[in-house]
Amino acid sequence: MWIAENWKDYEVIDTSNGEKLERWGNYILLRPDPQVLWDTPKKNPAWKYLNAHYHRSKKGGGEWEFFNLPEQWSIHYKDLTFHLKPFSFKHTGLFPEQAANWDWFSDLIRQANRPIKVLNLFAYTGGATCAAAKAGASVTHVDASKGMVTWAKENAVASGLSDAPIRWIVDDCVKFVEREIRRGNHYDAIIMDPPSYGRGPKGEIWKIEEKIHPFIALCQQLLSDDPLFFLVNSYTTGLAPAVLTYLISTEVVSNHGGFVESQEIGLPVSDNGLILPCGAAGRWQKI
Repeated sequence: MWIAENWKDYEVIDTSNGEKLERWGNYILLRPDPQVLWDTPKKNPAWKYLNAHYHRSKKGGGEWEFFNLPEQWSIHYKDLTFHLKPFSFKHTGLFPEQAANWDWFSDLIRQANRPIKVLNLFAYTGGATCAAAKAGASVTHVDASKGMVTWAKENAVASGLSDAPIRWIVDDCVKFVEREIRRGNHYDAIIMDPPSYGRGPKGEIWKIEEKIHPFIALCQQLLSDDPLFFLVNSYTTGLAPAVLTYLISTEVVSNHGGFVESQEIGLPVSDNGLILPCGAAGRWQKI
């Protein structure tokens, strides 16, 4: 498992009965987590001193209960800064486990000793975009949500990247990739974090089980003659690490060589020493 263990402003304090107790900077949040199938004693006093609690509804969805939480606050990861705010379906605007991937590809970018062009698809609030840009890459950030792209721009400015070579695109990712192929554009690295289900800005429906293989096949056409990496993130239960390895091998390795490694990604839990699984990632490298 790849573990995001270099955080200072974030931690999973404890887990029990379908929930995770987290510290986001100076604030304590309690959120549901489908992986927490155990019910263990809640000994940490932080369980009783929450700033916010997201209550999951048995009918689906849920709602936040706030005790003492600002509308927005910031946390840092190394030399990056991210604005956070509680919004729909338990989210805060950041997936801290992805730091394991940020560290991996940032090292590759720095060690490449050449200009690297990165395409970040389904790019959300720009964690990977900021990490890649901070490492020295030029980045094309694509997301169908105008609000998410605006949020990502704010994170870039907060991280000292206001003048970085980042291209911000609000578009359906599939249609954007198709146009980039027609334009003859290429990238040295591609990052994608596709949702299990979603809609594009014009109502385009995305179902990952149906779309992920043809989309990887499409994206590999955008890789340059000397590609650096190809990263696929998944929070969909059916896309286990072995499935990601096969999908990427079928399309990327067969056309560009290199090798694939896929693992679960996770976060350490401070109170019990467990590693909380948080999805999976498939990583391709040329060498």
